[in-house]
This record gives sequence, C-alpha cells and structure tokens, in this order.
Amino acid sequence: MPNLLEQLKKYTVVVADTGDLQAIQKFMPQDATTNPSLIATAAQMPEYREIVDETILQAKKDAGSGATKKEIAGLAFARLAVSFGKRILDIVPQRVSVQADPRFSYNTEATVRQSRFLLSEFEKAGTPRERVMIKIAATWEGIKAGEILEKEGIQSNMTLLFGIHQAIACAEAGATLISPYVGRITDWYTKNTGQQYEGADDPGVQSVTRIYNYYKKFDYPTEVMGASFRKISQVTELAGCDLLTIGPKQLTQLQETTGELTRKLDPDLAAKMDIEKMSIDQATFDKMHADNHMATEKLAEGIKGFSKALESLEMFLANRLTQLESGAKVGVAATNIFAAYDFDEDGFITREEWMGLDAIFDALDLDSDGRITPDEMMAALGATFQMTAV
Repeated sequence: MPNLLEQLKKYTVVVADTGDLQAIQKFMPQDATTNPSLIATAAQMPEYREIVDETILQAKKDAGSGATKKEIAGLAFARLAVSFGKRILDIVPQRVSVQADPRFSYNTEATVRQSRFLLSEFEKAGTPRERVMIKIAATWEGIKAGEILEKEGIQSNMTLLFGIHQAIACAEAGATLISPYVGRITDWYTKNTGQQYEGADDPGVQSVTRIYNYYKKFDYPTEVMGASFRKISQVTELAGCDLLTIGPKQLTQLQETTGELTRKLDPDLAAKMDIEKMSIDQATFDKMHADNHMATEKLAEGIKGFSKALESLEMFLANRLTQLESGAKVGVAATNIFAAYDFDEDGFITREEWMGLDAIFDALDLDSDGRITPDEMMAALGATFQMTAV
C-alpha cells in the first residue's frame, strides 16, 4: 500500500515548509515556502556557508562605502531570501514563497515597496514572477498591500491567518493564496482550555475546514494552504485542501506511515452546503478581530516572532560580515543567540519564548521535550556555531 505522503499528493499540493535545500530534494514537493526563521536556520548550516558569504559580500558592495553594518545586513537578508528561493525553484516544479519584512506588517506602503523589490530581484535573476509569491501577514494593512500587489501581477501569500474574517478579506482582495495556521490555533485552545484535541475536533482543523468550504461555496479563486502542523493527524484530517505546507518532521512521518487515507475536503461537497456569505470592510474586520481573542493574540505573537527571527538573522549576517572582513573562520557564538531567546534566563528556551516559530523550534528541540537547551542548539546548528569567541 502507498504511504500516506504518496496518497496525500493525489488530493493536495504538498509544499515543503523549510529553507533546507536537502530536505526539499528528499521529499520532492511541488511548492516550497520560507520565512525569516527558516532562512535563519538554513543560513547557519555549514553546507550553505558559501551562499551566505557570497550574498553578504555582494550586499556590502551594492550598499556602497557609506552603508552601516545594519543596512548591509538588511539588504543581505532580502538577497538571501531571493538566493535560497532561486535554488529552491531549481528543485520544485511550481512556486516558492518568500516573506516580506514582518516589521512592516502594519504599514501598507512599506510592505508594497519591499515586495516590489523582492520580486524585482527574482526577475533580474531570470525568474518569472508567476513562480514567486510574497508572504505578507494578514493584518488589514497587509491585506490592502496584497490587493495592490495582485493588481500589478505580483502574487501574494497571506500568512499568519487565524480567523474567518482574515480569510474573507483576503479573498475579496484577490489574494493568490492564504496560509491558515492549524497548529498555532490548536496550541491556543489547548493552553486556554486544558483539553487535548484529536481528529475532526481539532480547532485548527475546524478553522481551515470552515475557510475551505466557504471559499468553494462562493467560488473564490484564492487557494487555501493549511500550515503549522503539530502532528500528522492534523494533516490527514485536511486531505483534499488545495495545498498543505508541511515541515520535514511531519513529511518524514507521513512517508514512513502506511494505511488508507480518506479525502476529507471536497469542493463538490462544499458547493452544496448552507453557508451565509459575509462582506468584510475595515470596521467589520476590526470588530471581528477584536472579538476573536485567539486570532488577536496569535497574529500579534506571530508578527513579533517573525520580526525577532529576522533581527536575529540580521545580527548573524552583520557578525558574519565582520568575520569575513577580518578573515575569521569560525561562526557567531551560539551562546549569544541562545541568550536572545531565553527571556527568563532559566537555561531553557520554551516554545512560548521562541515566539511560536514552529519549524525552527522542532528542529532545535532534538529530544522533543518542549524546550531547547544550549547543547541542543549547538548540536543542531553544527559547526557554524563555535563556543569560542572570534
């Protein structure tokens, strides 16, 4: 019998949620998606040192002699996202998603400006725009930015999506794709109710199912891509969703598991459902968002987490530039990165301290006990991080 991953690919476009090129080659998804935390992890792997160093040095050259380390690091991040994106597109047959600076999530103009820059960098390298999506947080300002970009032929992937109000606003804005976050929704309900959820009772699964059925009922072309999975049962409950973006851990489990996979989401069934259509203006959006405590908390937390990951990556890139300029051959100290996340200084990083950056936390939490130790961080990041100072 085919494994679950093979069966899932019959109903759903499988997307790799990683910046690790080797993982993408292993699972051969049709699309891939990245974010600052995934790029940060990949950038710190020894096997990608050459890509990182080339990108930093070119950014320094292009930024000019008067540029600060911070300005060079900011340019290097954008270039690095494009560089990894281009290499990913050599592997996957369809599209890659790269994230606009999450610190612009409440600034429409800045998000549009940076998204245009990212797309122009891909096009300069010969990548057609139809193979690139720009990930934007689904704030009202982000959704308006996506609407502007879509009219210019720049595809948007609206991310950090936790509520039906965000989903409807994205569809009405003409977004190419949305990424509702399954695992983070369930995390919130588990934390606030003390309950464990399984199967169709999982709140994250229910949220994506509701959005999918709404879109198909009213024939929106916007694609639904479930994201942020904690366990493969959440994935299998959404078999039939347009796309699912899955981390290497769950992809491995799906590949190693056999059994019959039943399609759960179907556009023909959704078309027959009795669903009330809603229209979302800004006032309605703001009210529904304020009334949805889970969405309010998780959206703010996600933006904060992605912003922190980007700041950490920029710090790494600035430090690496200093090392390159001095001829150093060792990486930035892992202790500095660990301290940035160990808010209570208890010697462990919990998922809450890590701000919900799922794929990175899972990769670093080697024993899956829900916390990261300094030893786990050093082991996972490998030779890039040396404990001796430069």
